[in-house]
Amino acid sequence: MHNHSGKPTDRMGRSRRTRWVALLAAVAALGTVTACGADPARSGDPTGAPAASPSAGATGPAAGAELAPAGRAYVDAVNDGDLAALVAAFAEDGTVVDVSRRITGRDAIRSWAEHEVIGGRLEVVEVAPMAGGQDLLVHWAPEGSSGWRAHYRFSYTGDRIAVADLQYA
Repeated sequence: MHNHSGKPTDRMGRSRRTRWVALLAAVAALGTVTACGADPARSGDPTGAPAASPSAGATGPAAGAELAPAGRAYVDAVNDGDLAALVAAFAEDGTVVDVSRRITGRDAIRSWAEHEVIGGRLEVVEVAPMAGGQDLLVHWAPEGSSGWRAHYRFSYTGDRIAVADLQYA
């Protein structure tokens, strides 16, 4: 079948692009439900809200290791909407791996964070040590979103983040 512009469609008249968009939306919705903590035993809340430690505050680790100062600087900068502080948390040649994109250097990180991070909320659920840094289980909620869980793996160099590898949980 073809639509009025001559492009192929399925039996319901949907274009290939429309089908892909619908499929991606469905996968994203499923991932959000799963990532947001559909496991009540893990989050302690059947709604999937992330667990918070009573002594750690809204952005403190719920379990595990203490968040390193550079990691804390990143989390605080996100929640304070402080772009300069977020960029300063990184080494000069720091890198962000945002799922599959590599953003390297403070200028590139500034541009990325200004458009994709600042304005959102970041809650640290758990902190676990890893070689050269820390693996954070977080609840990330971009502005206007209820958010989802993700792993933020921070590798440190001195008192700065060398690599922030951000992946969906």
